Amino acid sequence: MDIFWIHVEAMWKKMEPILAFLRGERDGRGEAEKKGVKLDPETFSCCICLDLLKDPVAIPCGHSYCMNCIKSFWDGEDQKGIYSCPQCRKTFIPRPVLVKSTMLAALVEQLKKTGLQAAPADHCYAGPEDVACDVCSGRKLKAIKSCLFCLASYCEKHLQPHYDVAPLKKHKLVEPSKNLQENICSRHDEVMKMFCRTDQKCICYLCSVDEHKGHDTVSAAAERTERQRELEVSRQEIQQRIQDREKDVKLLQQEVEAINHSADKTVEDSEKIFTELIRLIQKRSSDVKQQIRSQQETEVSGVKELQEKLEQEITELKRKDAELKQLSHTEDHTEFILNYSAPACFKKSVYFLRIHSFYLQYFDEVQREFLQMKDKVLEILNEEWMKISLKITQVDVLLSQEPRTRAEFLKYSQQITLDPNTANMHLFLSEENRKVKTTKEGQCFPSHPERCAARGQVLSRERLTGRCYWEVEKGLGGVSVVVAYKDKNTVKERFGENSKSWALCVFKRGFEFRHNSISTSISAPPSSTVGVYLDHRAGLLSFYSVSETMTLLHRVQTTFTQPLYAGLQLYGPAGATAELCKINYA
Repeated sequence: MDIFWIHVEAMWKKMEPILAFLRGERDGRGEAEKKGVKLDPETFSCCICLDLLKDPVAIPCGHSYCMNCIKSFWDGEDQKGIYSCPQCRKTFIPRPVLVKSTMLAALVEQLKKTGLQAAPADHCYAGPEDVACDVCSGRKLKAIKSCLFCLASYCEKHLQPHYDVAPLKKHKLVEPSKNLQENICSRHDEVMKMFCRTDQKCICYLCSVDEHKGHDTVSAAAERTERQRELEVSRQEIQQRIQDREKDVKLLQQEVEAINHSADKTVEDSEKIFTELIRLIQKRSSDVKQQIRSQQETEVSGVKELQEKLEQEITELKRKDAELKQLSHTEDHTEFILNYSAPACFKKSVYFLRIHSFYLQYFDEVQREFLQMKDKVLEILNEEWMKISLKITQVDVLLSQEPRTRAEFLKYSQQITLDPNTANMHLFLSEENRKVKTTKEGQCFPSHPERCAARGQVLSRERLTGRCYWEVEKGLGGVSVVVAYKDKNTVKERFGENSKSWALCVFKRGFEFRHNSISTSISAPPSSTVGVYLDHRAGLLSFYSVSETMTLLHRVQTTFTQPLYAGLQLYGPAGATAELCKINYA
């Protein structure tokens, strides 16, 4: 009887707005509408198909559905043997007998005649990326909450019982989730509300007395509480690190501003200094030019004066020569004797000798002085520029960081080839000048000033500046992996025996580092592959043993004043080999 009255009460609640509406239609005045009675189309709709009720039936909890809709829904629960209401989730055992509600059916038919249609509201339907309502049939609406107890997701309409029905209010509602089934134990088909700390996995209560019997098990809530504390600690650590990093970023920003300010001021000062130097050089150039032109004018004037005297002398001599010539043709001997007198002795002119011995030599000496001054200025500029350049690169030294993993090193990898012009006569190059082999007989190489005099030595073709990395594979015999300057003194000496070359010797028994005739033994497992990392501006040179990991063999921190070149030196009898590895940039 209680179920009957619940059913009647629920039906009456639905009928009240309908009766008010019908009364308004019969009296022709629409009193229901005037009094503010509004009919919700969903009141007469099946919450499963979202359409007007067809063959309406009321189940024991009081909710009404289309007969076919509720039958199909309960058919899916036959295996469980427990039948529930799609709205309030109230369960029934056994399956209730469905009887068509004639009164409700008549009301729906009457509503159809009066023109009221239960059109779906402007719902938001679930898309491919949305969580769909598990209760909706046909086109499903978007779920607004998921229930961790029911393990189902609900749209706004189907969620309402969780707010209205007392037992359902205790359920845990969360944001819509597609992963609710992950909370079901695949073995026992129960909600996993426990956690096995021994196996570190979520389990159901049946698992705790079955395969996890004797394990350290707690409720999922307790484990969550424990991990929540760990999470908070982790968050605090992360937040502290964030604050520390933000401070570091702020300091770095200040460093950037300081660097920019210092660089701008240095550029401004350097421009002023160079401008002053250029102005001074231009003034000196103008003074020298004016002095030379003044001296030129003086000397040219003197030369022209001398030239006029010489021309006058030439004219006088020509006149005298003409008189003598005419006298030589006189036939009268007495007249000849009376008119001829012994010519005066002409002195040799010294003017011409003075021009070549003094004037021209004077300007030649000035040119030589200029060339000497140019060489001195260039020498000073080069020395000072190198000092300035080294000071500038100190900023890069402070900020540079050496790679750690081989993948990081390979970012700076450079393909290097050997230079045939530097190869010693007893070397044979192959594999596109990457592989070298010692020979018993000397090769017919043309003479070249950069050719290495020491046996087994060769340098690379490429200049190494900035950051670069390369690898060397030792073959037969021993090999020195070399970094060196390329000048006439370096190629004449053995690598590692001067201050301009650094050599890591790789032997079968181990490693040895040589520089400036000083040898340093290195304790490390033997390896046939050596990696070399160079940061020219930072003055950093590192040698690594390359295998599954990078093992540092030796590091050099210095100042490089010239471009560097990779090199190899082979030891042992003829047939010793080594190769610059070809790195694939995949």
